[in-house]
Amino acid sequence: MRAFYAKAMADEKIGWIFTDVAELDLEAHVPKITAFWATNLLGAKSYSGGAFGVHGRLHQTAPGGLQKEHFERWLVLWCQTVDEFYDGPLAAAAKVHALRVGNAFYGRIQMHPVADAAPEPSA
Repeated sequence: MRAFYAKAMADEKIGWIFTDVAELDLEAHVPKITAFWATNLLGAKSYSGGAFGVHGRLHQTAPGGLQKEHFERWLVLWCQTVDEFYDGPLAAAAKVHALRVGNAFYGRIQMHPVADAAPEPSA
């Protein structure tokens, strides 16, 4: 988790979301996100709560909202990190689940336009 967040927080495309918008406290976040992945990949049942709410609030707070390219970059960094440390069926499952989570979150935020987003063109 720490290797992934080191990449993500330093990334030129999405780092600002973690550092400037979320003001992520990594020491507080790592146990939560580790529990999320342990629950989803290992059946640990150590995570409770909903992960979307925080991301929905980030979408409303980030200038222009969270965009598809942000989720795509997150996924690239996630997959790179998984590949650096793991191999096999569980690593593949971690990447597939990340794709599902990213797609689900992006789909849900599309139902909540941000105030400073560019207006839709008239039909």
